[in-house]
Amino acid sequence: MNGVEEVSACCPYCGEPITLLIDCSIAEQRYIEDCEVCCRPMNVAVAITAEGLPQVSLTHENE
Repeated sequence: MNGVEEVSACCPYCGEPITLLIDCSIAEQRYIEDCEVCCRPMNVAVAITAEGLPQVSLTHENE
């Protein structure tokens, strides 16, 4: 899979479920994105597995 995948995760601040669109053509990426519920900035870390699936980790902005 080298397209865009929709990934569900929970905001590290408010705990609400959110949806992220992940570009699977990039093997590893880190960026800051605002929560769509509480608008607080969170660190997004993405790694694409050997099967082409994204593994996403969300943390507080200052972690």
